[in-house]
Amino acid sequence: MSLPGSFKAKKKNGTIYYRSSITYKNKHISLGSFPTEIEAHLAYVEASNLISHENININDFSRKSVLAFEKWVILLNYRDNKIYFNTPIYVRPKFFYYYLSPKIRFTFDIDDLFFYSSRKISQRGGHLFVADYGMQLTINSRYGIKSYAVLDKDYRFVNGDIYDYRYENIDIINPYHGVSLNLKRKEKKYCAKLHLQGNYSIGYYETALEAAIAYNKAIDIVKRNGCTKNFILNEMDISPSVYASIYSNLKISSSIINYNAKMGL
Repeated sequence: MSLPGSFKAKKKNGTIYYRSSITYKNKHISLGSFPTEIEAHLAYVEASNLISHENININDFSRKSVLAFEKWVILLNYRDNKIYFNTPIYVRPKFFYYYLSPKIRFTFDIDDLFFYSSRKISQRGGHLFVADYGMQLTINSRYGIKSYAVLDKDYRFVNGDIYDYRYENIDIINPYHGVSLNLKRKEKKYCAKLHLQGNYSIGYYETALEAAIAYNKAIDIVKRNGCTKNFILNEMDISPSVYASIYSNLKISSSIINYNAKMGL
């Protein structure tokens, strides 16, 4: 007879392993797979303790725990909030936590609950991704942070917590391609650069908008001079007439104006 909560199973290659599960509030919850029956049973015992003792919280998790940390979060959220998610989410009144690990906890607005309740966050090469309809999307892109953006230069987290993705905590300093803020200058603080066979300076401008339009103008110039490289143009929410007026009056560096594709790309 099997120990409570453990179920014998067999892999395709014939290897025996044990699955563990628990039923709580009429919901059957899988607790994972284990190499031995005793481990599967201990996972069941641990899960029973979590859902039965309200004094146990997420901070009580330790390396000695049989259950995976993700299961801890899922069970405790279901116990306390009566909502079951397959992802490690713990709901608060106006926001929710998403635990990537015991040490990494994201904070999101409650409006994002539907999105993250069905998508797992993964980390690769220092970037955070979610799988969305077969595509790997960065978390930053969901909040208007460009792939080239630099923390504290192009965007910042208002309260200093880089894992707090509530909308009010994300400040987009610079939303444009090829534009950077130069705090060393008192005037014309925004620098525009175009990457060809290196960074070509386009010029310095009073506003980020002017620098962004200068970037677009520089692309037009080098393309007329034979450059075939694909660039992403900056988009801005202004009328065509305003755009044209700023565009025509912007000064562009001679290095861009005299760029010769035959000598460059």
